[in-house]
Amino acid sequence: MLYLSTRGHPDRKRFCEILLEGLAPDGGLYLPESYPQVDAATLARWRSVFNDGAPGGYAALAFEVLSLYIDDIPAADLKALCEKTYTEAVYGTPQIVPLKRLEKPSDTQGGLCLEALSNGPTLAFKDMAMQLLGNLFEYELSRRGEELNILGATSGDTGSAAEYAMRGKRGVRVFMLSPHGRMSPFQQAQMFSLMDQNIHNIAIEGVFDDCQDIVKNVSNDLDFKRGYKIGTVNSINWARLLAQVVYYFAGYFQATKTDSQKVSFTVPSGNFGNVCAGHVARMMGLPIDTLVVATNENDVLDEFFRTGVYRVRASADTHETSSPSMDISKASNFERFVFDLLGRDGARVQALFGEALSRQGRFDLSADPAFAQAATRYGFVSGKSTHADRLRTIKDTYEQHGVVIDTHTADGVKVAHEHQKPGVPMVVLETALPIKFAETIVEALGRQPERPPQFEGIEALPKRVQVMPADTAAIQTYIAAHCARA
Repeated sequence: MLYLSTRGHPDRKRFCEILLEGLAPDGGLYLPESYPQVDAATLARWRSVFNDGAPGGYAALAFEVLSLYIDDIPAADLKALCEKTYTEAVYGTPQIVPLKRLEKPSDTQGGLCLEALSNGPTLAFKDMAMQLLGNLFEYELSRRGEELNILGATSGDTGSAAEYAMRGKRGVRVFMLSPHGRMSPFQQAQMFSLMDQNIHNIAIEGVFDDCQDIVKNVSNDLDFKRGYKIGTVNSINWARLLAQVVYYFAGYFQATKTDSQKVSFTVPSGNFGNVCAGHVARMMGLPIDTLVVATNENDVLDEFFRTGVYRVRASADTHETSSPSMDISKASNFERFVFDLLGRDGARVQALFGEALSRQGRFDLSADPAFAQAATRYGFVSGKSTHADRLRTIKDTYEQHGVVIDTHTADGVKVAHEHQKPGVPMVVLETALPIKFAETIVEALGRQPERPPQFEGIEALPKRVQVMPADTAAIQTYIAAHCARA
């Protein structure tokens, strides 16, 4: 399996090369040259392998999916990595990603359910990929006898998931950028209370997009990137997105009884990585009817799927909301989908993402015949949710089903109801446990959400964080001061 850049760079690389590299040399994102196809016989075999989440079933399914994309890690080693990552000891349940059904006996719409993706160490769906990524990094760096300095950006959950996955890993340092003061107190405490010497938290005076821009700028400085062995854990790293493909298959097998059935997925979306994994699963042949993109007040993606216009917001126009992990106006992974939408034309993608966005902050595909295929061929629809919607959905879901959901999942549930079809199960991807956004849960329900015992008193712990301006050169100086040039 070889990988190419969305912007047309001529190089083709293998999985372990792009695992450590992040962005392609031309600033593009890596994708496989073609998507492996899963035929009916393979889908049936995978259903048997998963076996409704029996002990070891998820790890076995992960090995089957990853094996189609990774041919430069011996099969026995890859299998061992999957088994090490996806265990009941880590996720608290043998199913790893069990479904919670939110339906009534009278429901004629095919049923709505949540896929529980927040059972990992940091209580967010990012653990599903990040735990695997940490093990892959340690494995590959050990094979090479090298070290890696990870530079990442987070709007909330990516940072803690990355840091908990990388803490104590041999040969790995983490430099994590976050928007100063814009994460929930719980999210900040999860990250900033870590005292591991290989973890560096940097709070940027700006918004998430400023953090993300710095990561891209450093990645595009090839001399610095190579000299200091810079890698990424953001979803621009293909390995993270690939790991997320697995739970679409797991959700499908739990929501259906036969492989002739179709399922729709609703995904709370900011950076487009999570729903892009669904796009990959659909391209592989998973019977997905509709991929529903749910946004909050920062509705860049919803605007595109409604109008064909992709319009990045200025930092000052990025709303601070009660679903803060989606307070994003530049969806990095969106480039991967547009690459497929435009027939994998790297030159056009370069013109749009490398040039038009830089100059004009937008591009318009509304008149392009390809735009209609976003819905017709690729199954995408969208919707948005507001703070008032969030409160109402959290309250209704608790009163009707006895289930407390977090703010981002509430955005998903609200939009999912708008796109249900008779006879087609709708699976909403859970984003995080409610405790991470306790203030809004209290506003909606009048009480605190449950807190796992291991996180009691976390907000009061000492914190280790460096506040810095949104300046790429300053971040490079900080990295240089904390690690030797290779």
